[in-house]
Amino acid sequence: MNLRQPNANEATGTVNRSRDVVPMSGICTRCLDGCKGSCESWLSSFRGREVLYPIPFGGMTAGANKNYPIDYSHLNIQGYAVGAKGLPIGSEIGPDTAVFSKVNTETEYGWSKIVKMRIPIFTGALGSTEIARVNWEHVAIGAAISGITCVCGENVCGVDPDLELDVKGKVRKSPEMDRRIEIYRKFSEGYGEMLVQLNVEDTRLGTAEYVASKHNLETIELKWGQGAKSIGGEVKVPTLERALELKKRGYIVLPDPTLPEYANAFKAGSIKEFERHSRLGFITKETFLEEINRLRDIGFKRITLKTGAYSAVELAMAIRYGAEAKIDLLTIDGASGGTGMSPWPMMNEWGIPTFYLQALMYDFCEQLTKRGMRVPCIAMAGGFSDEPNVFKAIAMGSPYVKAVCMGRGLMIPAMVGKNIGMWLKEGVLPKTVSKYGNTMEQIFVCYEELKQKYGERFKEIPTGAIGVYSYTQKFKTGLQQIMSGTRNFALSTISRNDIMALTDESAKISGISYVMDAYHREAISILLD
Repeated sequence: MNLRQPNANEATGTVNRSRDVVPMSGICTRCLDGCKGSCESWLSSFRGREVLYPIPFGGMTAGANKNYPIDYSHLNIQGYAVGAKGLPIGSEIGPDTAVFSKVNTETEYGWSKIVKMRIPIFTGALGSTEIARVNWEHVAIGAAISGITCVCGENVCGVDPDLELDVKGKVRKSPEMDRRIEIYRKFSEGYGEMLVQLNVEDTRLGTAEYVASKHNLETIELKWGQGAKSIGGEVKVPTLERALELKKRGYIVLPDPTLPEYANAFKAGSIKEFERHSRLGFITKETFLEEINRLRDIGFKRITLKTGAYSAVELAMAIRYGAEAKIDLLTIDGASGGTGMSPWPMMNEWGIPTFYLQALMYDFCEQLTKRGMRVPCIAMAGGFSDEPNVFKAIAMGSPYVKAVCMGRGLMIPAMVGKNIGMWLKEGVLPKTVSKYGNTMEQIFVCYEELKQKYGERFKEIPTGAIGVYSYTQKFKTGLQQIMSGTRNFALSTISRNDIMALTDESAKISGISYVMDAYHREAISILLD
């Protein structure tokens, strides 16, 4: 198995001096006294805990690069020369009707009140990090005009500089949360929805009550960890004053800014920033069901749950408790994926990888279904960025998986589009962009389409949102092509038979037929008929 190299990575700004390193430790085979750097061991010797985090914190997203033994590349998609499943009832099936552009990529989720999306992907949670804040307008409007759900992550109210609390310590006013909800709603067209997440701190602050009473938000999402993998969301805090403010609001802030030794160290310049941490949750069936009932009493029509790459026990809890509570969507986030707020060692070495986690999910859902229980709609997350692997995830999890949650995959087009707009204004387009033109109309392939659709409102759409829309249209077309090749003209007709395992091990883990066994019996019957 090809593992990541420990002790040095671009994410932490570290590198080995020697070309030869010990595979397990990542330490140079010849470690010199007097070395000037800069592996992680070397840098940690004077910067300490800083080296746990990708850099520059708040200005990038980071994706773990551990190469697991089995992933979705060990599956291939089947192709057929006959049939057309999922065409509208009454349609005549033939070469003139079964063309890939007729494929319906819409999906839906929900227990009773259904949410539809134009394509089976939605954004990962954009929470309290700086990179989420500055890119929110681009991602949220891009998601809205693309017809997909947008997730507002944890701690947004809690870190709002202009947060106002009432006498009970509950949110009375949060301009940042208001901004986020209003931006998405401004261009929402009835497809997708806005989700706001709740972690321990959000629950204590009364975030659910605030978004329900002020914004009549219909859906809320509970969070079982995963902001920074299993230990909750994190934010770097650049000033002592801000660290003290967040400490006063009830957050865990490390090093403790109220202690004089750390306050003095910050003033001296040795400590460059503080860390704001969220608390660990503790899940029981009783408290989970009680919280679901409380949120419904507040007025939420849909309740979703986001859980991470925990053990099989927590996965079983999420599926079983979610089924009993009749939650509307369960998003299961596997290792390793990417984030802007997790310690680098945890991103690489913690949790069940997505492929394995989905295999367990399917097994657990099947067992409950056979007992007559309806399981929630499910979305997978954890390292997805393109339509082939989304198709594989939907097929492997059929009929339970309705969509895939994508973090960095949808952040990238928002950032690219945003930066193209900035570069155009500054007259510094890089050659990688200027080869397509020097105006918005020339560069963005979907520019005229959106301009025609939105008319005067088009000027309110930022370039990052155009980037997201451009990406989702590529995704839709690519998915239509893949689906038509498998003769599925609707997502609901995709099945586990539409993929095959390329190795014995991937077949054993997933339960998907090995390539040499898939349809073998049917093939032999044709030969011997």
